[in-house]
Amino acid sequence: MRIIILDNSQQVAQRGAEIFCQQITNKPDSVIGLATGSTPISMYQALIAKYQQGEVSFSKVTSFNLDEYLGLDGKHPQSYRYFMNDKLFNHININSNQTHVPNGSSETPLTAGQEYEDQIANCGGIDIQLLGIGRNGHIGFNEPTSSLASRTRIKTLTKETIDDNARFFTDDEFQPTLSITMGIGTINQTRAVVLLATGDSKAQAIKDMVEGPISAMSPASALQMHPNAIIIIDEAAASLLSQTDLYKHIEQQQLTLQKT
Repeated sequence: MRIIILDNSQQVAQRGAEIFCQQITNKPDSVIGLATGSTPISMYQALIAKYQQGEVSFSKVTSFNLDEYLGLDGKHPQSYRYFMNDKLFNHININSNQTHVPNGSSETPLTAGQEYEDQIANCGGIDIQLLGIGRNGHIGFNEPTSSLASRTRIKTLTKETIDDNARFFTDDEFQPTLSITMGIGTINQTRAVVLLATGDSKAQAIKDMVEGPISAMSPASALQMHPNAIIIIDEAAASLLSQTDLYKHIEQQQLTLQKT
């Protein structure tokens, strides 16, 4: 893992956007993996700004999102398809036919996972995948006890995740308890991963991911096995790490090498 510790959440978002822009500049037809949730929003705003300033074009990019609620169609305001359209796709020049989100309203949900895996494979695999992390260490909707070799499938959400997401739903509104999500094995097969985390509420999950044992109880810890995982966090999210000085030193050496 490459651990990048920055001062604040805005710097985290900006660094994430820079990495994705560099990927697309180097390979205009990149296949990028995207995520929803509160953490990526600032990064998407930074990407929109870079597009508007002419620094990056998404015209040849293909995207795949991590997950979607089961039982919500793409027009529902709480669906992740709606989120992506609202927060990113409607503001850049990406071809909507090249944006993919798991089908939360599939009439055959038990086969939807394999169909999504096939779509990813047919596009040559994902070049770079954006991730957030839940307080319980989940990535995508891979909750604790998820198989580290799992592929895209239906998952039951934990009570903690349901409670965390309840703020997005009104009291009389249907809140899904199931999702369709890329698996941990799917994520680890991507060519690069960028995980963003900010705030002290994520500090324990970050510590478990980076310094704990690889365990199904901390799904994100599986990223220790990824050959190209970049973890970008602010000081608050890094607050429980025991080797912060070492990580900062290593990153400084990495930046020095890149300049030579």
